[in-house]
Amino acid sequence: MGSNYTVTEIPAELKATAEAAYEDLVSQMTDLDEEVGMLFLEEKPVTREGLKQAIRRQTIANKFVPVAGGSAFKNKGVQYLLDAVIDYLPSPVDIPPAKGMDPDNGKEKFAVTSDNEPFCSLAFKLWSDPFVGKLVFFRVYSGKLSKGDTVLNPRTGKRERISRLIQIQADKREDIDTCYSGDIAAIVGIRNITTGDTLCTEDVPIALEPPSFPDPVISMSIEPKTKADQEKMGTALQRLSEEDPTFRVFTDEETGQTIIAGMGELHLEIIRDRMMREFKVEANSGKPQIAYKETILNAAGGEGKLVKQSGGRGQYGHVVIKLAPNEKGKGVTIENKTVGGSIPKDFIPAVIKGLNEAALTGVVGGYPVIDIHIEIVDGSYHDVDSNEMAFKMAAIFALKDGLKNAKSILLEPIMKVEAVTPEEYQGDIMGDLNRRRGKIMSIETKTIVTSVNAEVPLSEMFGYATAIRSLSKGRASYSMEPSHFEQVPAQVLAAVLDQKN
Repeated sequence: MGSNYTVTEIPAELKATAEAAYEDLVSQMTDLDEEVGMLFLEEKPVTREGLKQAIRRQTIANKFVPVAGGSAFKNKGVQYLLDAVIDYLPSPVDIPPAKGMDPDNGKEKFAVTSDNEPFCSLAFKLWSDPFVGKLVFFRVYSGKLSKGDTVLNPRTGKRERISRLIQIQADKREDIDTCYSGDIAAIVGIRNITTGDTLCTEDVPIALEPPSFPDPVISMSIEPKTKADQEKMGTALQRLSEEDPTFRVFTDEETGQTIIAGMGELHLEIIRDRMMREFKVEANSGKPQIAYKETILNAAGGEGKLVKQSGGRGQYGHVVIKLAPNEKGKGVTIENKTVGGSIPKDFIPAVIKGLNEAALTGVVGGYPVIDIHIEIVDGSYHDVDSNEMAFKMAAIFALKDGLKNAKSILLEPIMKVEAVTPEEYQGDIMGDLNRRRGKIMSIETKTIVTSVNAEVPLSEMFGYATAIRSLSKGRASYSMEPSHFEQVPAQVLAAVLDQKN
């Protein structure tokens, strides 16, 4: 399992390959490193130690990226990898001071790597541990931190007392009294903190730049299997979103669903698995419900009448309306054009309320109606039986009648999608977007990658993160944002309505 290894001579049949690889490495270092370049010009040999020092210098300068071969499956090459970390990667004193700003005046400040400087650190990970509770992992950039010290969080302006410090190595936890600049440790029991917060001394406040996290690319709806899981699910999702800044939870206001969003389908599957293992929450997941809309193509009239007589006082309301398509983005607008008191002024607010309520459920699939203009043109009333409720119901009937007459259509959200891919996969990705009912709007070639801009229905974009990676061997990526609404094609309409029912 890789725990023991031996150092032997290179086998004879591989010596020529090894020497050629070594010469290639020296040749590349000659172009990058001044000292190795001078040795090459003076025709002096480059020693093993000299080459290692050159690799370290150029790695720290971000001009060279060392790659170590190995296999995590059977722990092959782990020892060499750890040696390479020591040999080539920078220690905290090899890199420039961490840059931040003064939270009071916004001026630039630096955290110099030294135990004697004021304390400054960055919280880079939150983790719920079943044994000790909430852990905050932090990296010390300057100064030192001891148990009992008080630290300031510049984002919230609050002070926290450090009661317990832990150093974690794999599955081992060790309580420590002090941690120094360059160390990574964990604080137990600290509150009001999120990933990317700075923790510093009160006397010399500094806010380090927090890490930036990409926006989620995929989402799904989630619901608890039982009522007992409802409350537990809320707690679990809150904890998991605190730990993982690339995981988001929100409620879709239009559909009422709880939506979880992350960096890929595997990411969300792991979240669901953790909910089950760590929080004992069983949940069902599925595609989020698409927020379809409805509108009208033609102008038309509608009439609604409520007449009820069942002994005693009855119900009477009568409303006549005209509908017309509205400008895009205008929503539902209502205008009162009644004359001669055909509908008493006291009942007009009830009519408007009824029309707005009816517009929440259209006649095609029961989705909200947008971009229509309604004119209340006529009606009638009864001196005794008319009331607000009767006119509200009559207005609802009138709008439903008008929507049927005006040829209602279903609209679907269209997303603006940008796929960035190496040139060799461009054809496959464009073909896949076309299959998803996408319209290719433009193609831009940028050095070694191509940017494909398209408009694609949201309903076709589920699972796209996995699809684009499969098509490009993991080398392409995409981003999307809402663009506009478009009519659902006739061949898709039946499937959408079946799904709704």
